Amino acid sequence: MKARASIIIGLLALIVALPLVMRRQSSTGSAGGADDCLVILSPHNETIRQEVGEAFAGYWKQRSGRRVYLDWRTPGGTSEIRMVLEAGFKAARETGREGIGMDVLFGGGEPDFSGQAKQGRLVPLQVFKSHPEWFGPTGPIMETFSGERFYPPDHVWVGTCLSQFGICYNPEVLKRLHLPCPTRWDDLGDPRYVGTIALADPTKSGSVARSFELLIQDQMQRALAKPGQGRDAALAAGWDSGLRLIQRMAANARYFTDSSSKIPQDVGQGNAAAGMCIDLYGRSYAAELRTREGTPRVVWLAPQGGTTLSADPIGVLKGAPHPELAQAFVEFCLSAQGQTLWFGKPGTPGGPRDRALHRTPIRTDTYTAAKLANSTLPGLAPFTDSGNFTYQRELTGAAFNTLRQLVKIICIDSHEEMKSAWRALIAAGMPADALAVFGEVSILPYATCGKGDADLDSSDPLRAEARAAALGTWFRANYRKAEAMATEAAVHDRRRP
Repeated sequence: MKARASIIIGLLALIVALPLVMRRQSSTGSAGGADDCLVILSPHNETIRQEVGEAFAGYWKQRSGRRVYLDWRTPGGTSEIRMVLEAGFKAARETGREGIGMDVLFGGGEPDFSGQAKQGRLVPLQVFKSHPEWFGPTGPIMETFSGERFYPPDHVWVGTCLSQFGICYNPEVLKRLHLPCPTRWDDLGDPRYVGTIALADPTKSGSVARSFELLIQDQMQRALAKPGQGRDAALAAGWDSGLRLIQRMAANARYFTDSSSKIPQDVGQGNAAAGMCIDLYGRSYAAELRTREGTPRVVWLAPQGGTTLSADPIGVLKGAPHPELAQAFVEFCLSAQGQTLWFGKPGTPGGPRDRALHRTPIRTDTYTAAKLANSTLPGLAPFTDSGNFTYQRELTGAAFNTLRQLVKIICIDSHEEMKSAWRALIAAGMPADALAVFGEVSILPYATCGKGDADLDSSDPLRAEARAAALGTWFRANYRKAEAMATEAAVHDRRRP
């Protein structure tokens, strides 16, 4: 029965994903007049696709004398792309083909690329042989930084730019609500923010999932820094504290969106006071959404001690129909020309033609005085920022998929019960006994879940669903109990003489 269910689910995924594989959402250049074609699977937005595509077309024309057509395939975020790759490579195996008709995987997070690499879907990048001087301790592209990996030892992917996960907020809305400006993840769990926070679904985005992982690890590292308890006890306490912080943030949330770009837009329009946001979207909306006086409606910041510099990678897919061109595209993205494109002002030397990309280049030698002067981020100094947080993969890396599922189970699927209980707690003055029930996470101990929950991470969908259902029932019951206790406490207080 289980095998039959797996086959049915696999076929459904194939039916859904293959049209996405075949659909051409956008292109760069003219297919009819092109000498070459490159097919790119990417979650990048239209601005990045257009500007990078046009810049590469010029680079390829100058280098080879040939015109190139870039066929971008954009089925959605990293979760949709993962589904496309699963379905495509499964179909390829069944039909005896090596590839899936696409050349390059461009954009996403390190966990997504590491996952594809483990399944043998990426090939070694030639740029490590053609430009060895770009890599390593003396090169401008480090192998690791702030605990994050910028390329793996087997060289099947490499970061092209950097991402940071942080907080965006609307200063005017916070002022109107008499709320302080957030500086750490903890601030988003403050009950004064109830009904004003915007969050995204981590099961739909690898970058959002990583932000929740970093939030948890921030709490764990802070617990380790406190004297007076052993390492195991500190890790367990930090894990529990992180889960409870996520609960409080979710209880403050107006919604969980499938589109992480919606958050800074809503914040800028005053529909939310603050939210979790990747730097790309935060900086873009900060530049575009301003008051009549010219002040930004969106401010983006990296929470103190709670985020890292993570790679936004690129890789060449196994069985790429245009392997030479794919390798050249990777080399272009890592070249000085390709790197300047990420943060240059439109119209400046090496910058984009029409619209700024607001991204952080991965090459350290890009941050020269001349290039920063022509940048949309003139004060950017990512590799010398004293607030950098060092990610320790051994603490939470194995729980990455578990955590994204837990956020969905604990917070999204139970959001109405959670919000109702949270408001009752606030109204009652946060009674300690009811608050303890609301934040009861003992069913998810670090000793087991911290290494990945075996049931939630199971390849058997029935086993994973049974575990999710049991956890969902447990947390919803706790939220209802906490609400009842808080309501009773409030009634008791009103009856006091």
